[in-house]
Amino acid sequence: MPGDDYLVRFVNIQKSYDGETLVVKNLNLNVAKSEFLTILGPSGSGKTTCLMMLAGFEPATHGEIYLKDQPINRVPPHRRGIGMVFQNYALFPHLTVAENLAFPLDVRGMSKVEKARRVKRALDMVQLGGFGDRRPAQLSGGQQQRVAVARSLIFDPDLVLMDEPLGALDKNLREQMQYKIKSIHENLGVTVVYVTHDQSIALTLSDRIAVFDDGVIQQCAAPDVVYERPENAFVANFIGENNQLTGTVVEDNGDTVKVAVGNGNIVEAKKVKVEGVGSPSTLSLRPERVVVNPEPGSLPNVFPAKTEELIYLGDHIRTRFSICGNVDFIVKIPNSAFHAAISEGDEVNIGWKAEDCRALDVWPCPTPHS
Repeated sequence: MPGDDYLVRFVNIQKSYDGETLVVKNLNLNVAKSEFLTILGPSGSGKTTCLMMLAGFEPATHGEIYLKDQPINRVPPHRRGIGMVFQNYALFPHLTVAENLAFPLDVRGMSKVEKARRVKRALDMVQLGGFGDRRPAQLSGGQQQRVAVARSLIFDPDLVLMDEPLGALDKNLREQMQYKIKSIHENLGVTVVYVTHDQSIALTLSDRIAVFDDGVIQQCAAPDVVYERPENAFVANFIGENNQLTGTVVEDNGDTVKVAVGNGNIVEAKKVKVEGVGSPSTLSLRPERVVVNPEPGSLPNVFPAKTEELIYLGDHIRTRFSICGNVDFIVKIPNSAFHAAISEGDEVNIGWKAEDCRALDVWPCPTPHS
């Protein structure tokens, strides 16, 4: 049904390149006005295909895409009024920065005065005032990407699509551009659909993240929800660092389950996606949720562990333990809490809350097919 609050709607979208294999499977996804939605997933998951169908560069095999409640499957790309930012910048090398910015305005027949006003505004927006007469080759990678972002916004589109726009930048430039894009989005209120395989970018920028795998949305929610409350083993392992303990459900208490894991240990965990008593389960636990040498009786899950490795990372100590049959169990100990009391080879107790440990499907697991 039409929705006044949605700018984009994917309705029962399927995509096949060979007529047999679906790379996007029955996609139903709404994007709200002014939302920053990131489509996140590994290579081959279908995320870029979704963006190309929305842009008009790829036709949908089945279903309909709506923009402002108007079907656009048969609308050519240049008539959709969508801004695009690519990883390779896609700037015209023979044109100056100002001419690159003016190009979308030229094709829309804007007056010379209006073009000059908008070019100046766009350059100021990305802090490149005074760079208008330079050519792309005279700019750094970060500056070129800022020009590409400004060009996508210069004609005031309702929607901007970004396809891995920071992938070619080094770490420092990538972080700077993340905050620049976030600031521009917040100031302008434009709707953005952003595609990436980089989870840190997705967590930093997004209002919501749609996690893709094998052409299916595995979970779509706010960044903190996707990170803190993954709905299945794929999401838990794709987003952030994650400890896994595999075992069998031995007790089902409704909201929680008890799972027998390596060396006969019983772990109490929040029930999220398991079949019941006797079924296999992967337990998911974030490294920062684990406590070393907790107060006796303070946590329901406490187990002996051997310290295998300590790595100093400034703000925290990344510590690897052997516990419950897992020799790669990671704990992030805040630097303020680390008193050099732990050394490699030490035996300690580590523990965690039941609600911080999520009982999920088996990993690796078959991906659901729609």
